[in-house]
Order: sequence, then C-alpha cells, then structure tokens
Amino acid sequence: MNINSAESPCFISFKKDVSQIKLPAKLNFPFYYDVHPLCEIAAEQVQYFLEKTDDLQHNFGLHTTNNLAPIGKMFGVLVVENKGKIGFLAAYSGKLANSNSVAFFVPPVFDMLTDNSYFLRKEDELNAINREIETLENNSDLKNDQKKLTDLKIIAGLEIDSFKEKIKINKQLRKQDRALKKEILSIEEYQKFEADLIKQSLYDKHLLKELTNTFETEINSIKKEISILTDQIEILKNLRKTKSNALQNWLFTNYTFLNAESEEKSLLDIFKTALHSQPPAGAGECCAPKLFQYAYKNNLKPIALAEFWWGQSPKSEVRKHKQFYPSCWGKCEPILSHMLKGLQVDENPFLQNPAKDKELEIVYDDAYLVVINKPAEFLSVPGINITDSVYERIKNRYPQATGPLIVHRLDMSTSGLMVLAKNKDTHENLQKQFIKRKVKKSYIALLDGVIELDSGKIELPLRVDLDDRPRQVVCYDYGKMGITEFKVLSKTENSTRIQYFPITGRTHQLRVHSAHNLGLNAPIKGDDLYGTKANRLHLHAHTLEFFHPITKEWVSFQVDPAF
Repeated sequence: MNINSAESPCFISFKKDVSQIKLPAKLNFPFYYDVHPLCEIAAEQVQYFLEKTDDLQHNFGLHTTNNLAPIGKMFGVLVVENKGKIGFLAAYSGKLANSNSVAFFVPPVFDMLTDNSYFLRKEDELNAINREIETLENNSDLKNDQKKLTDLKIIAGLEIDSFKEKIKINKQLRKQDRALKKEILSIEEYQKFEADLIKQSLYDKHLLKELTNTFETEINSIKKEISILTDQIEILKNLRKTKSNALQNWLFTNYTFLNAESEEKSLLDIFKTALHSQPPAGAGECCAPKLFQYAYKNNLKPIALAEFWWGQSPKSEVRKHKQFYPSCWGKCEPILSHMLKGLQVDENPFLQNPAKDKELEIVYDDAYLVVINKPAEFLSVPGINITDSVYERIKNRYPQATGPLIVHRLDMSTSGLMVLAKNKDTHENLQKQFIKRKVKKSYIALLDGVIELDSGKIELPLRVDLDDRPRQVVCYDYGKMGITEFKVLSKTENSTRIQYFPITGRTHQLRVHSAHNLGLNAPIKGDDLYGTKANRLHLHAHTLEFFHPITKEWVSFQVDPAF
C-alpha cells in the first residue's frame, strides 16, 4: 500500500488510475448517500490490506484461525485532496486489535491509551477500587453472615407463624370453655373463670412478643455484622462513581473536534444542544470524526466519504460483510454537524418533502372511515421537519372529520393500504381490533437475495438502537417479540418475491426480520437502513381486512404493488 506523504503519513495514494473519474461538486451527506466511485476504489484497497496483512491480531470472523473472539468492524474512507493530488484516508471505529493506533489508519481524535497517560492512571485507580469491592463482596464472613441471616429469617417466620397458630387454637378453646362454663357456673365463679381466661390470652400475647423480640435481636445483630462490610462496599461504589464521572468528563473535555473553519469544540460543548445532552459512550470513536479530524489537522481537503462493514455480523445489528452504511445518528450527527461547517455538503434529504407532487389514492370512503393507498416515501404522520403527511392530507380533505384519524402507521418508505377513522368511536373500535389482532393484513416484498424456505415463521425480539435511531436491533433482554409469518411467491436468480403476514406490529419488523441473519438474511430491496439503497423500498401493504365498526360486516381491501 502506498503512503506517500511525510507530512501526512496516513495519506494513501490510489493504486488505480483515477484521473478520469469526475470529482463530486460537494461532499456527500454522511447519513444518506450514494457511494462515489472513488470511495469504492478506496474501500477495495483497504479491504485488500485487511485480507493480506498478517500483523493484525484481530479476528473478524472470516475464516480466522486464531483463538480471539470474532468481532466485525466498521471501516471508513475519506477521499481527500493533498496539494493537488487525490488520495484517501482510512479509519476504523473504536479499537482494532485492541489498539487505538494501527499503522495505515488515521489516529484517534484523542489517544487516551498512550503509555502512563492520565486516563490509564485513573483507570488503574478505578480497577483497584473494583478489586476492593470484589474482595469485600466475596468475603467469606460476609457470605456466611448473609446465609445465616437468610436462614434465621426463614426459621423466625416459621416459628412465629406456628406460635400464632397456637394462639389462634387457644383462643378457640377459650371461646368453647366460655360457652360451656356459662351454663354451669355461678355468676361469681364465672367472673373468676373469665378473669383467668383473660390472663391466659395476655400471657399468649406476651410470649409471642418475647419470641418476636428474641428473633429481632438476633437478626439485628447479624445485620450489624453485615453492615460493617456492606457500608464499606457502598462507600467504595460511591467513590468509584465519583471518580468514573470525573474521568468521563475529563475525556469529554479533551475530545475536541475541528471543522473546516478551524473552530474547535469539545464533546461536552457539541452535545449541549443535542437530543441527549450527555455524550453517549464511544462518541468520537467512529470512523467519520477520525477522518475529518485528521484531514483538518493536515490541511487535506475532504471530497467524499463512505463507511463499510468488514467481518462477521454482530448478533443484534444488521451488518453485512463489505456493505456500505451511513454514519450513525446518535453518536455522529451532533459531532459531524459541527465538523462539516465550512464545507460544501449535499443537502440533507431528510429536510426535503418526499411527498411533494404525490397524491393519496382513495380506495374506500364512507361516513365513518377511509382506506387509502399510501405512496412510498410519504409520511404517515407529521415529522419533526416535515408536516406534509397522510394525517395532514386527510385532515384537509375531510374537515368535518373528528378524532385522532390515524389508527395505524406505515413506515415512510413503505407503500400500501392504511385505514383512517373519521370520528372517535370508529377510531376506538378499529384500534381495539388492531390491539386484539382481529385485523388481517399482508405485505408484498422483493428481497435482495434468494431464500431456501417456501414458507415459515420468524420470531425475533426488537428494540430501538439507542445510538442510531430509528434503526432497530434484535435484543433478547429488552426487546419486544416480533412475529412474522411468510410465504414465498416466486424466485429469480438473485431475488425473492415474498408475502408477509405480520402477527405483531413492531417498528421496522418486516425490514429487520428480512435482513437479520437470524431471520431470512436477505434484506428488502432498496432498504437504505438494513440493506442497499435503490429507487425505493420494495415493501407494500398489500391486503387489509377488518370488521366495519358500524355495519359489523367483514371488509377486505387489496392493492397490488407497483414493483
């Protein structure tokens, strides 16, 4: 691999002749882009390096023979101009081969792992506290006392309950004695007898109180012994939290980012105005910030950016080997919003109205509800930046309609059937049908790949990726189960036409169930989040069936897809 500049040692020359490839007029928008040919060539050179180098002690899960756990990695390339010469920079997200700095790739924005660094010294302090906590938590006296306390509480509970049962029996016997003696004793004798029964009752209560107090004394004595160690543990945990927060803030302050106007901001300053004011873990360690920071520091002009996945897919996310992906929103959007200032960048397509010049087709219309065929790239409800949506169009079309209107949603990129309610009662009835899964619906999709099964069921739990909304991940700990039945309609050499019958309605359910390797491992054609960008997402809500809220008849609607 040719790295030609002593001034910029990470500047990589193209091996191929790229002189005839036209440069883009503007830098591509990092969160939604078509990969420029120069980026494709740069990525091929990086991939060749990864395939051929023997120096990396890292297992990407691609037939590697070492014993390291397989971890795929995101890589990035930034085509740059260096004193009139076109080349590129390469970066990886996080660490590679357990290192922040690997030759050939740009360095981190801030290297916390240099020898005897402040970070490592503070990390050693935290590790020492962790060891102290672990030692105390595994202390044999503590474990014995905790077991003794648990056993004593069980014994106390059993004995006290047993004694309470005895008191209850004694009370019943006294009641029987009262009834019997009242018939055979004189008034004076009965009064003495009654006084004696009262003494017996009071004595039972006294014995119960003594028994309870005895156990409480023993329990409190053991608790006191335990608290001597647990209080130390709590003090150490609070100290660890304080030191950890201080170290994190130190990192956030030292992670500073340049932009094309030579302005410098720390992570703390950048995230002050972000959705989450506290920077997420790993912010600034992704490829794009590293690439732009190096370019600015070395007076290199950014031209085009692309990021691709290399290696085995993680268990939760949808990541395909060698496939290009946009930058992540949660970690990178606030940082890149600062770093791209001063550059000519393609317009943010998410600020443009995708529904402009598109019409809603009315499939069915009566006094209570309306069924529409929503075009692809058309919002169901108003977004943060764009209000034009199914909701707004229907509200304007039917000004007399009341209630929430929207009963269910389709993703912006998904076309097909939606039902909307014109009044509150109809809305409530339809929503109940959806909640109770009485509504039947099916989707047609074109998959980018051929699957072996002809039918089946996919069950994968989903939750939002907190660092990259609206992307969803598979999560067995916190996700909600998504269930999809499917039937293959036809196959070609490299695609599958499929019909989906979703049992649940999780966000991006069909898209993730298609693309994830635990699902069908074949993304929907045109899926820019989980697959490869195309002219549109080839997913269409094909049929919709439900009980009409007023007539109570079963109504069915079908609109074939335009693909």
